[in-house]
Amino acid sequence: MAGKFYITTPIYYVNDKPHIGHAYTTILADVLARYHRAAGEDVFYLTGLDEHGQKVQQAAEERGVDPKQHCDDMAPQFLELWEKLHIQNDDFIRTTEGRHVKVVQDILQTVYDAGDIYEDEYEGLYSVSEERFITEKEAESGDFRDIKKLKEKNYFFKMSSYQQALIEHINNNPNFIQPEHRKNEVLGFLRKPLGDLCISRPKSRLNWGIDLPFDTNYVTYVWFDALINYVTATGFRVDNDSYTKWWPVDYHLIGKDILTTHAVYWPTMLLSAKMPLPKSIFAHGWWLMGESKMSKSLGNVVDPLDLIEEYGVDPVRYYLMREMVLGQDASFTMESFIRRYNSDLANDFGNLLSRVSKLIEKNFDSVVPEPGENTDAENLIQNAAEKVVESIHKLIEEMKIHDALEETLQFIRGVNKYMEQQAPWKLVKEDKSAAGRVLYTAAEALRIGTLLLEPVMPHRTEIVLETLSVSKRELNWGGLNAGIKLKQHPPLFPRIDVKKEKIEKKEKFIDYEDVEKLGLKTAEILAVKKVEGSDKLYKLQVKMGNEERQIVSGIADHYTSEELIGKMVVVVSNLESATIRGVESKGMLLATSRKKDLSLIIVDGDKVASGKKVY
Repeated sequence: MAGKFYITTPIYYVNDKPHIGHAYTTILADVLARYHRAAGEDVFYLTGLDEHGQKVQQAAEERGVDPKQHCDDMAPQFLELWEKLHIQNDDFIRTTEGRHVKVVQDILQTVYDAGDIYEDEYEGLYSVSEERFITEKEAESGDFRDIKKLKEKNYFFKMSSYQQALIEHINNNPNFIQPEHRKNEVLGFLRKPLGDLCISRPKSRLNWGIDLPFDTNYVTYVWFDALINYVTATGFRVDNDSYTKWWPVDYHLIGKDILTTHAVYWPTMLLSAKMPLPKSIFAHGWWLMGESKMSKSLGNVVDPLDLIEEYGVDPVRYYLMREMVLGQDASFTMESFIRRYNSDLANDFGNLLSRVSKLIEKNFDSVVPEPGENTDAENLIQNAAEKVVESIHKLIEEMKIHDALEETLQFIRGVNKYMEQQAPWKLVKEDKSAAGRVLYTAAEALRIGTLLLEPVMPHRTEIVLETLSVSKRELNWGGLNAGIKLKQHPPLFPRIDVKKEKIEKKEKFIDYEDVEKLGLKTAEILAVKKVEGSDKLYKLQVKMGNEERQIVSGIADHYTSEELIGKMVVVVSNLESATIRGVESKGMLLATSRKKDLSLIIVDGDKVASGKKVY
């Protein structure tokens, strides 16, 4: 009996349109789901949207619509992208759905009845951008914006009661948090005392959320709502057979920035509710542009739709899966995309299809020839096919998709090399049956290689399979039927003209709108003071042409006030005002760093006046 496989993406926030970070995780889950389906397993693949919380309420207010309308407007953008990316998800959950609201309230009531939720007054620093209370140390780091001091009554979850049980579970289940360095990161976090978790927001401050079932003056904290989606979709408390079939999940795929919520908050909630814990939480890295994380505020986010319009879906899917080692960061550049496209897809995979189909068309009237008796050369290809199939299954189980793709392409390169050595275009003049044997072997190897690539590139591989009239998907050697007629096919991966691309990219660089949006300007530092109660934060008065501004920056460890006064620096000026430690800040300073050393970008004030644009 075939097994089952349940995989989830995080549910994505609807406060902005989807970008390449969303696309990557969703494609990754889709590729894994397709591999498991191809192996004969019963698969459930869940993705969806997180539609509650302060950021959503603020985004709606900025647009002048109510939050539900905002969510209804944003959801189709994600669904449209998933369709364009060839995503085959089994469910798409939205946290505003009635089925989810009920499950969240049921679990909250269960945890409350277990004595694990209590009311208390709390005073502390609250980050509006992160929608949570933060520590003094976190506030001083400069990583949090819109910080306010709040004092209010709230409900708290006794997360600390489950600290030891969680540590034991992590130690007893080596695959619970992957990769290994993320597991060590969580265990390091759990070596310190674990506080309790504030799980409510008063409606006087935030009304866009799910009501607490035991106090309707409050809505639940967005993470206590969002995380529960993973069990809602299985049919929890509605369809017990479905719930017990799919839960616990095999893999939660997440970005490393939400590791704590998934590896600490979520399992402690489940422990309290006496529900099984996920089998594995896998945190992948970030896509970087150069050395920087893709970020809307930096204006360096790649729109996957732009790439798809220009190059097609499958090359984008292939590149994203091939370039990132799961668990590590990966750097996106157009140069590496074009290089990977031309090398792997055009030269290796596409070229093999073109050669095989053209030679069979020319010499065998497009009819797949008989395989004949294998020689040592054919046996080598057949053995290589059997080995790569076995290897790919193992690598997918180990979440090494980049290695699985490289091994598949190595196999295809080996078939191209076999064609070069056997030279069927010459052999056909001397021994047509021998040439037929070579071309059958190459075509059958192409069929197997194509099936191994199908989960990553479902559209382009379908072209190959249709060309070869493949109806069955088995990976055993000999699945290609001799005597069938090949169909015509378009070029699989037309080469990208690198010279033309360079010209186009140069034109784009001259006119680079995303850099313009940042509003980089020179600014003279007029005065510097420490922010009261902080050792790391400076309050800077800067002059940009005729305008003066105040900027709060965490650079006190790196510069004295005397070193800064009079310096001409570069400021990101097109940012909304933020409140940091009770001080208004409008803008950010541009800096570079190496390890713990930080250096501001300093401009020669004798040559450049303040308020000038930086290009």
